Amino acid sequence: MWPAFLQTRASDYPNSYWRSLHYFNLYRLTIGGVFVLAFLLYRAPPIFGTEDPARFFLYSLVYVLLGALSVFTIATRWPRFTLQLSFQIVTDIAFVVASMSISGGIRSGLGLLLVVSLASSGLISRGRLALFYASLASIAVLVEHAFRVVFLDGNPSDYFQAGLLSMGFFATAWVAHILAGYTLASERLAQQRGVDLKNLAQVNQLVIQDMQDGVMVVDGQDQIVQRNVQVEKLLGTAPAALEQGDLPLDRYSPALAQRLKRWREDPAASPDPLRVQATNRQVRVRFVPVDAERAHGALIYLEDLSRVQAQAQQLKLAALGRLTANIAHEIRNPLSAISHATQLLQEDEGLDKTQARMLQIIHDNTHRLDRLVQEVLQLNRRDRANVEEIKPRNFLRTFVDDFCQAEKIPVAAFSLEVDTEQSLCFDRFHLNQVLWNLCRNAWRHSQQRDASIRLCVAQALYENTVQLDVIDDGVGVDPSIQPQLFEPFFTTDSKGTGLGLYIAKEVCEANGASLDYIEVAPGGQFRICCKGAPC
Repeated sequence: MWPAFLQTRASDYPNSYWRSLHYFNLYRLTIGGVFVLAFLLYRAPPIFGTEDPARFFLYSLVYVLLGALSVFTIATRWPRFTLQLSFQIVTDIAFVVASMSISGGIRSGLGLLLVVSLASSGLISRGRLALFYASLASIAVLVEHAFRVVFLDGNPSDYFQAGLLSMGFFATAWVAHILAGYTLASERLAQQRGVDLKNLAQVNQLVIQDMQDGVMVVDGQDQIVQRNVQVEKLLGTAPAALEQGDLPLDRYSPALAQRLKRWREDPAASPDPLRVQATNRQVRVRFVPVDAERAHGALIYLEDLSRVQAQAQQLKLAALGRLTANIAHEIRNPLSAISHATQLLQEDEGLDKTQARMLQIIHDNTHRLDRLVQEVLQLNRRDRANVEEIKPRNFLRTFVDDFCQAEKIPVAAFSLEVDTEQSLCFDRFHLNQVLWNLCRNAWRHSQQRDASIRLCVAQALYENTVQLDVIDDGVGVDPSIQPQLFEPFFTTDSKGTGLGLYIAKEVCEANGASLDYIEVAPGGQFRICCKGAPC
C-alpha cells in the first residue's frame, strides 16, 4: 500500500503544478549539461571532480539522462506528480552528494545546489514534503562528511560547515513552506473570486437574455462583443451572423453604427427612432458609455416602440373595454327592438319613396351598430385560444373556397404560395377570423382581377417560426396613416367600424403570434409571424 501522499492522481493537480515541475526539470538539465560540457572541454575540470574526473563525468551523464527521461514522464503525466517530484529531488540529492565525495567534500561548495532544489520543491509542491526533503539532504551531507572523516582523513572541523549547510536546508524548506502557504491562500482566493465572477456573469447573462429590450455591447473599435436574442428580433438579423466571431457594428446594422458615431460626437443629442425595414419595427435607441471618455465602448439599448405603444394603449383601453362591453350588452336589446320595428314598418304597402328610404337608412344603421356591438364583445374573448397544429396548405385551400363563396369572389382572385410544409400553431377559428378580415380588406383595395390576392407561407428568419403574408396588388397604405392602422375605431371606410385590424392583432397576440404591416411598393402586405410545430 502506497502512502496517502503518493496515491494522488495526476488529474488532482492543475496544469500550473506540472508546468512548474517542467521548468524545474529544465533547470536540472541545464546544470547537468554544464557539468558534461565542462568535462568535454577541459577533460579535468579545475574545481569539480578533481579526485576522479571520469566518475564525475559518469555521474553528470547519468544525471542528464535521468533529466531527459523526466521530460518524457512530465509530458505524459505518468507516474503521479508526487512520485515524479520525489524522484527528481532524490536524484538531485544523490548526484550532488556523490559529486561532493569526489570533489573535496563539503568544501567543494556543491552542496549549495541542493538549496535551489529544496526551495524549488517546496514552491512546486506548495509546501508538501519540503521538510522531509530537507531531512534527506541533511542526512546525506552529514553521512558523506562522516565517511570522509572516518575513511579518507577528512577534517573533523568541517562538521561545523556541514551543520550550517544542513541548517540552511531546513531554513530554505521552512521559508518555502511559508511562501507556499501564502501561494495556496492566494490561489484559493483567486479560485473563489473566479467562481463568484463566473456566477455573476451567468446571472447577468440570464438577466440580459430575459429583458424585453434589446441589449448590445460594443467595444472601442465598434466590434459587437455581446447581445441578447431581442436584438435579432428587433433588427431582423439571423442569430448565426455573430457565431463566427466579433462582427463590426457597421456590417451588422449600418444605421445603428451611424447613430453611434453621431452620439460620440454629440452625447447630448437624442437619436431619432430607428425604422427597421426587415421587421417593420420602430426602435428607440439609447447609448450608455462604458467609461467617462466613451472610448472603451458603449451599451446600446433597443426599445420596441410598438410594444411601448401597445402597452400604453392597453392601459387606456382596459377601463374602456369593460365599459363598452357593459354598454354593448345594454344596447343590443333596444337595437334589436328598433331593427324588428323597422322590418315591420317596411312591410307596410302604403309607404311612399321617402318613408321607404328613411326606413332603409334606419335598417342599415341598426345592422351596422349590431355588427359594431358584436366586434366589441369579441374583444373580451380574444384570450380564449385553443392552439393546435395547422397544415397551412390544406387550411388555406379550404379558407379560400369558403371565403370566395361567402363574399361572392372568384377563386381565381387568390394565388397560394406555400414554401414550407411545417405546421403552424394557432387557434383554427382565430386564424380564420384574422385571414377573413385581412382578405376582405385586400380585395376591397386591390385591382379585383385574377391573382390580386396572394397568400404566401414561408419559413421565417428565426428558428421554428412561420410567416404568412397577405398581399394585394393595390396602391398600398398611405405612409401617413400606417402608424394608426391597428388603433381601435380608426377606419378609412365610411361603412367600417375601425375594429377589424385591431381585433386581428389582439387575436394574433393571444395565440403567441404577431401581425404587422410590411411597407412594399406597390401593393399592401400584412404579415403574420407565428410559432411552428411542435406547439
